[in-house]
Amino acid sequence: MTQVRQAVAETREVLTPAAAADIASLPRQKVKLVDPPFVHEHEQVATGGPKVVEFEMTIGEKKITLDDSGATYWASTFNGTVPGPLMVVHEGDYVELTLINPETNELMHNIDFHSATGALGGGGLTQVNPGEKCVLRFKATKPGVFVYHCAPPGMVAFHVVSGMNGAIMVLPREGLKGPEGEAVTYDKVYYVGEQDFYVPRDEAGNWKSYDTPGESYEDVVAVMRSLTPTHVVFNGAVGALTGDNAMKAKVGETVAFVHSQANRDTRPHLIGGHGNYVWATGKFNNPPERGLETWFIPGGTAGLMVYTFEQPGVYAYVNHNLIEAFELGAAAHVVVEGNWNDDLMKQVLAPSPIGSGV
Repeated sequence: MTQVRQAVAETREVLTPAAAADIASLPRQKVKLVDPPFVHEHEQVATGGPKVVEFEMTIGEKKITLDDSGATYWASTFNGTVPGPLMVVHEGDYVELTLINPETNELMHNIDFHSATGALGGGGLTQVNPGEKCVLRFKATKPGVFVYHCAPPGMVAFHVVSGMNGAIMVLPREGLKGPEGEAVTYDKVYYVGEQDFYVPRDEAGNWKSYDTPGESYEDVVAVMRSLTPTHVVFNGAVGALTGDNAMKAKVGETVAFVHSQANRDTRPHLIGGHGNYVWATGKFNNPPERGLETWFIPGGTAGLMVYTFEQPGVYAYVNHNLIEAFELGAAAHVVVEGNWNDDLMKQVLAPSPIGSGV
């Protein structure tokens, strides 16, 4: 706790009266966050100078269903979703977050922005108990996509694997650039938050259920310490991004995929497509890689992939640890509309008896 108090004091000293006066003169923009995989409207290239971008998030503790086997989990959430919403600002903007912990919750929460500088990423300034709120402001000085997550003293891992994490994208003011300096733009963007869950079982092997998050704590921690998740899912549940919930695109559209994993390493892969531009560790001061089949995102990191769809159909977007994709749930679909291009792929001979010809 001494280190936390010291970090808080150092951070407060940084904001001098002169700096506060400068910030007060900046324009302000209130942004209404939207639920993943969707992302709020934003400019890809900034117009005008820096501004203060205002966000508000309410912390929710809620029981969620992870799959059709009946597995449930007490999730801690930012704005009621796993992952929390994706925030988008530009380099040089100020992020001003109002964080609300309703009195109906049981636990203390906070937020650690990997994109912020000082005070444990803001975690030392945002410890809100039930019935409290706080306002945190930080300057977005590092361009890239970054994880944010809850990090209360002594319970960091429990809150992160309870779903309390999300991502923020800090775009360069001039927009994204490829390795040769070419502009990289997108027609739409989706946010995929990968989450590992650790659901306890009883002696008979059945999923256990709890009345409160506090009641589940001891058993969940025991499963966590095995380092073996029971579920690895996209956006909070098995099937959250398949079927009627699949992401949508059209042939010729360029789609950006932000992918975060706050706790474990992952390796996204688009079956039937490629990463035209990939910032695997999500930092835009570094040039993107081109034409990747699979990319590696270390735990505690967010990455960005940009791809222009060339064929219609259903694409599977997976963690290419295929055990985690097809056995534990880390899979999504992208349904793409458009006309088929035989030059890119054609079934020359349909399955036929051996000996038949073309």
